[in-house]
Amino acid sequence: MLIPAVVSHLCDDAAVFPPGLAPLPDAVRAYRERADAWYVELVGPLVLSAAALPKLGPLLPDDGSRLPLSVTLPEGPAGLPDALATAARLPVEVRSVEVAVPGDLSTSEFLTRLDGVPELDVYVEVPRDDRRPKILDGIAGRYRAKFRTGGVRAEMYPGEAELAAAIAAVVEAGVPFKATAGLHHAVRNTDPETGFEQHGFLNVLLATDSVLDGGSTEDAAAVLAERDGAKIAGTLAALGPRRVAAARAAFTSFGTCSITDPLTELVELGLVTAPRPGAGTEGSTA
Repeated sequence: MLIPAVVSHLCDDAAVFPPGLAPLPDAVRAYRERADAWYVELVGPLVLSAAALPKLGPLLPDDGSRLPLSVTLPEGPAGLPDALATAARLPVEVRSVEVAVPGDLSTSEFLTRLDGVPELDVYVEVPRDDRRPKILDGIAGRYRAKFRTGGVRAEMYPGEAELAAAIAAVVEAGVPFKATAGLHHAVRNTDPETGFEQHGFLNVLLATDSVLDGGSTEDAAAVLAERDGAKIAGTLAALGPRRVAAARAAFTSFGTCSITDPLTELVELGLVTAPRPGAGTEGSTA
């Protein structure tokens, strides 16, 4: 298997979101063309906002294929029925929805508005404020969590202690989670242009494993702070099938505006082995 289980379908394609901001036609075309690439098993669904759905029709061929989607609702659950109705008229497969919690809704009212969602994965964007415990209690056993791990300003990046506490909370509650924004590299780093401290997506994965294996929140924070890529990759590569399956069941994926960048870094770290030229496999890391 070219893409190992530890990173299988780890990268949701969020090309249309910052900082990539790919035009919708380009993002759809690139996603569809990737279907024959050797690294296709690294990629999850294409992430689009509900507002983009009405524009999809002319971009999708009538060839029987269905475009896998995760649909975001940044304004909250009010737009969910219309979004699902629009998607039902398109050749798409909505695998999940990602719903923000509006500031003017109580936790109970928010959860009530999610009732009746069809059989698909619902990710609730957990606020970074005092609503977090109630939201996590409310979604346990019903929905999944989504954490923002960065953004366009330094304060949008949670520190190691905050993110470790969030990971520990969802693991304890048995709530699977995904991450979005700011995970531009595999390993913890300082962005040379902005100076922002950025989490690594492999650090998040290994911190999840640490908590699942009995580690403390402080242990997870230390993993999130680790900058030695070879150490991170080596530890992940040595995890047995049971721990890999448990970690990936907990940390399902992260949104990235580039698929090439994480792929290239995974190859450089030795977690993914690119096929040799002429081996008969479509695609490349370029």
